[in-house]
Amino acid sequence: MSYKEKIAKRAAREVLPGQVINLGIGIPTLIPDYLTAETPVWVHSENGILGMGLRCRRGTEDRNLIDAGGNYVTLQPGAAFFDSGLSFALVRGGRLDVAFLGALEISRAGDLANWIIPGKYSPGIGGGMELAQKARRVIVTTTHTTRSGEPKIINRCTLPLTAKNCVNTIITELAVIEVTAEGLLLQEIAAGSDVKQIFPPAATDLRPKAVLS
Repeated sequence: MSYKEKIAKRAAREVLPGQVINLGIGIPTLIPDYLTAETPVWVHSENGILGMGLRCRRGTEDRNLIDAGGNYVTLQPGAAFFDSGLSFALVRGGRLDVAFLGALEISRAGDLANWIIPGKYSPGIGGGMELAQKARRVIVTTTHTTRSGEPKIINRCTLPLTAKNCVNTIITELAVIEVTAEGLLLQEIAAGSDVKQIFPPAATDLRPKAVLS
């Protein structure tokens, strides 16, 4: 199992039956693969779907049925379609129980940067800004470091922000971390990892206030 699959599998455990959830681009789109029949949920997509199913198998795609990231998807029985105005009214009205988002950087205060690296191409911030601000709970699913080994969980974000103080939970291949008013709370440590990997000794500002498991 890859790091990304491991993260998505753990993230799926955060979903409760009957919730309305939104899946950002990247790792979050893998989460439905790990939801069971005992966890019926309604998956919302900003482009106007409520009741989105799994990604399509190759050869079964409907070119008119895609998610907000352009991936071909299926539908659950009872799914609904609507325009982007109504779709974002659901978001802005606080109707989403959980938004699962990716990240470039997350600060100790729960600030999120996930839409652009200056100087590199970006299609724009899209709906991420409103999802981060308006969902009842924001869970970030991301690898613990960048491809070059730089930490993504840092004291202060250096990249343009998507939203401030929005992240509730961070799930990486190494740990599950809660963002609290007092600081970062290390809830779980993945098998084979340790606190020094999760919070390197040099990152004194990021020391967790407690380790629960």
